[in-house]
Amino acid sequence: MAQVFIYSTNKGISAAVNQIFTELEKSGPILKSSKEIYIKVNGIDFKKHAFTSPKLLEAVIHYLSNKQAKIHVMENSTQANMTRIVFAINGYKKVCDDLGVDIIYLDEEKTKVFNFEGKKSSKEDPKGYNLKTFRMPETIVRIIENRDSMTYINLPKLKTHSMARVTLGIKNQWGFPQHADRGKDHNYNLHSKLVDVYGIIRPDITIIDGSGGGTIHGHYPPTAWEDKLVIPFNILIGGRDTLAVDVVGARIFGLTIDEVPHLKIAYERGLGEGDIEKIKVIGKDLSEYKEKYDWNLVQKFPDDVKIVKGKELVCIEGCLNNPLATIQGFAFDYPDKFKGNWFLVIGKGHDENLVEMLKEEGYTRGLVAGYCAINEVGDKLVKEFGKRKVFFSGDCNNLAETVRAVLKLAKMTVLDLVPISNDELMALINEAQQHGSTALTPL
Repeated sequence: MAQVFIYSTNKGISAAVNQIFTELEKSGPILKSSKEIYIKVNGIDFKKHAFTSPKLLEAVIHYLSNKQAKIHVMENSTQANMTRIVFAINGYKKVCDDLGVDIIYLDEEKTKVFNFEGKKSSKEDPKGYNLKTFRMPETIVRIIENRDSMTYINLPKLKTHSMARVTLGIKNQWGFPQHADRGKDHNYNLHSKLVDVYGIIRPDITIIDGSGGGTIHGHYPPTAWEDKLVIPFNILIGGRDTLAVDVVGARIFGLTIDEVPHLKIAYERGLGEGDIEKIKVIGKDLSEYKEKYDWNLVQKFPDDVKIVKGKELVCIEGCLNNPLATIQGFAFDYPDKFKGNWFLVIGKGHDENLVEMLKEEGYTRGLVAGYCAINEVGDKLVKEFGKRKVFFSGDCNNLAETVRAVLKLAKMTVLDLVPISNDELMALINEAQQHGSTALTPL
């Protein structure tokens, strides 16, 4: 049976980390022959509750350092961010610098092309899938090519996700494809695409960070609602089989494998143990977790932003919840700065009188997100309201373009979001660009 360990962090993160690694070493060594270890954090952003705790990273590094390992910490943050900026603000850089650990900013590396074979069938592709590609950084390629000698440890944050249902070990690897490739098929195909990445590279060990609590109603909870959206689980969940660890992590939220599409797909493809009856849970008892938590966004958005959804198709994994999460966070975390009176048009299948309806209700500015809506009504809205008043976010929502548009429409700036000075921000951006960053940003 696959073993998954759940230990409380109430006596300290280091104690829980030591418990997990001690148990894991009973089934074999952690270090492989090269003694190189690559740690993938969930450094999506510096927003509170969104990223793996620096204290967990520090505890893991301390444990591994005692084994004379050569340790690297790597990440490629979400679109609209640069990894250097995230690491500088959320504390990862300080931890790594203090402990003498190498940082790898994956958005600054050269890449290799991989096929995405999981896309659902279409009329143009009767065989079952329509091949697409995505690019992954050279460090990840190096790990893939040296799995027998290199150790890869995955440290996701315990979070639900408003598009992927949960963001745990498998979803944490979505930091590997470069930004320009993430927005494509960020729709009903997202779940298959996540498993494609997982099929190419699977962690040796995954430890889910629930030390500061787990987030519900998405992965980017407005800080203003943290008392309701952050549940104080205070646990770490670890194991060698990432799918089994994720199934247990989902169960903490009351979710089964059938309710998390990418976990079910991974199980069907034979990429780990997905049957919870065949997973031996050691430490805390799963029967303690009786409540079922909602992964979808809280359905509360600013009243003066008109949300227009297509009647034929609106993908929750892309043009629906991606821009809505952005709008929700900006509006409720920065209520004194956020300005409304604009529209968001998404999806496919809009009324012919869309322009007239918006005009009648007093909306003359807005964002069209996703290629379905852009192709269907983009030109019509631009013709009526003008290029300076109508913004587009391409692909199945390009998050950098969405953030840029929402900031302009809401009459905010990037500096409203970043808790460092303009000079510090520009220095980090310049440094990242000098190192070849391909990150998509709202600047």
